[in-house]
Amino acid sequence: MRAALAPGVRLLRALPRDSRYRGLTLVLTFLSYTSYHLSRKPISIVKSQLHPNCSTLGPNPHNDSNSTTWCSWAPFDGDNYKELFGALDNAFLVAYAIGMFISGIFGERLPLRYYLSGGMVLSGLFTALFGLGYFWDIHVLWYFIVVQVCNGLVQTTGWPAVVACVGNWFGKGKRGLIMGIWNSHTSVGNILGSLIAGAWVSSAWGLSFVVPGIIIATVGIICFFFLVEYPEDVDCSPPLHHVMTTSEKDPEAVTSNEGPLSLSGQSSVDHSNSPKEPAEEPEAISFLGALRIPGVVEFSLCLLFAKLVSYTFLYWLPLYIVNIAHFSAKEAGDLSTLFDVGGILGGIFAGLISDYTGGRATTCCVMLVVAAPMLFLYNHVGQNGIGTSIAMLIICGALVNGPYALITTAVSADLGTHESLKGNAKALSTVTAIIDGTGSIGAALGPLLAGLISPTGWNNVFYMLIAADVLACLLLARVVVKEARGWCGPMARQRGY
Repeated sequence: MRAALAPGVRLLRALPRDSRYRGLTLVLTFLSYTSYHLSRKPISIVKSQLHPNCSTLGPNPHNDSNSTTWCSWAPFDGDNYKELFGALDNAFLVAYAIGMFISGIFGERLPLRYYLSGGMVLSGLFTALFGLGYFWDIHVLWYFIVVQVCNGLVQTTGWPAVVACVGNWFGKGKRGLIMGIWNSHTSVGNILGSLIAGAWVSSAWGLSFVVPGIIIATVGIICFFFLVEYPEDVDCSPPLHHVMTTSEKDPEAVTSNEGPLSLSGQSSVDHSNSPKEPAEEPEAISFLGALRIPGVVEFSLCLLFAKLVSYTFLYWLPLYIVNIAHFSAKEAGDLSTLFDVGGILGGIFAGLISDYTGGRATTCCVMLVVAAPMLFLYNHVGQNGIGTSIAMLIICGALVNGPYALITTAVSADLGTHESLKGNAKALSTVTAIIDGTGSIGAALGPLLAGLISPTGWNNVFYMLIAADVLACLLLARVVVKEARGWCGPMARQRGY
């Protein structure tokens, strides 16, 4: 007697072929970038363990005269430990920012599957090497700096590749919502990274890096075997990246955002004529050519300041909670995950609203403007009680990470398939790399400035973050004005950048 066909298999058989492969692409790229962020998070959790307050642990068993740092991990046991932590952060972030501009060029010219999976395996190696410094009893700064630089370079393989893959499979009309949900991988990765690192931070902090390193390498191997880069590679219909004019439409068909559809709702693409082999590759766009796409410069500079704020929280929020609210390292790490929970909600909300209104820049601007006073309130009242702290962290996370998520996903994909390209150039990876690379400069500056400013007081750090949010909003002024004019015109829902 045979069992009935499994419900999941019946569901897969009921789904159209295109939907199955789109779902597979979303899941694989989601898991890929979740693991990237999972492997970046441990450093922020482990900082408080590299330089704890040893006086709370009892008498010094070594009878050393320095009773407050005997349990710290050299070379982070000196008074300059904050500067050294800043050096660690910036070794990664500066390498990441520089490598990102180069990564997009390679990503446009190399098979994305090889590029992504190879980068993930190397990222796992260098993440684990940082943690092995604990087991190998390494106490020299240059080792940790070199590992961070190498890790920053290889991690640039991730973002251009996953955005290009998703952009290849999904049309413009649904990108905001789909990519808003999909972009929760950033926050999910941060949450999982915090929880995994927190599990070993007090007992053997090296495992806080080794375990995430193993995870990202494993996911990279899975991507190598299952990722499909282009719909045409598996005889699926490509998405529609631009709204067609009336003269271009077939009067007997209804056009959707995922491709031409017949009135019955089925794809009108004749798969019998679909190429069995991938079509000839279009010419990849140059770096300067990508910069000339309308909106690339404005959104890149906006992301510089938006990412400055986001990454300052990513690297310094647990330490801020330890210093201000006096939680343990594990408790601070767990509480900091609420900022990423807010980031998930903010990314989905930003994508949904921008899809409905057609105003990507306006959505970003409104959220950035509201974020500024909320950051001020969090610094002054956020630690008044656990309930207040939870609520403020979620709200601030949504407002800070919402614009960041929208720009790095839907906006990047829109600009990488901009109508000015006229379909004769590949630009997704290059545009994504330019936008995220510029943003990564801010990601490097934020933690660096926080390390330099925090000795003068945490209030000054928050003033810096508020100023960055305001500047990010101002840089989108031209695009916001253009969107506002579009709302008043006859083509209100079909405007570009």
